Order: sequence, then C-alpha cells, then structure tokens
Amino acid sequence: MILEDPVPHIGNIYNLTGLESTDLEQAARVFSEALDRPIRYRNVPVAPWADALRMLGIPSHVVDHLAVMADLHAQGRYDRMTNDLFELAGRKPMSMYEFVKLHIADFTRNATH
Repeated sequence: MILEDPVPHIGNIYNLTGLESTDLEQAARVFSEALDRPIRYRNVPVAPWADALRMLGIPSHVVDHLAVMADLHAQGRYDRMTNDLFELAGRKPMSMYEFVKLHIADFTRNATH
C-alpha cells in the first residue's frame, strides 16, 4: 500500500472516483433506492453551509477543502470513472449502493456516533 512504500507514488495523481460515473442527481437516486425512502438532490449554496460548519467548530482548512469539493461536485468534476482505486488496493471498489447499504444506520435520523 501507499503508506508502506510511498516512494513510487510521489508525484502521482490518483483519481479515487471508483468504477461508477455518478452525477448528483444519480447519487440521490442511488441513496433513495438503498435507503428505501425518497432522497432528492438540492443545490444548496456552499457559502452558508460552510459558515454553518465553521460555527460547529470545524477547522477552517477542513471547511475550505469541503467547500472546494462541494463546488467541484456541483460542476460535475467528479462525474467520471477511473480504475485507480482498483490498481491501488488490488480489489474492486464497492458501489455507492453497496456502501450506503453497509452504512445504512449512519444515514438514519436516529444514528448515534
């Protein structure tokens, strides 16, 4: 893995988008199907969301990173397929549906952490 032998990976860029091409509307449909309840995508302005995260005490560098990623998702910049994760991990990544099903308790209102 990368952490065990990082030298061959220095300077490489890996697109960890998985084997599915999914825009935000499709992601909402997958969540809806996996959770067996309606989930709809809503384009929420990033700035108020980021401000709310800062008010929760999340460090600014983390909020800034999440805000950039949210903007890139909204622009469709992650809507692509790569084989990078398979090549790095040596196994097929799970689908979004499988991930949601595996973590279904985390997507319920009564989830405790």
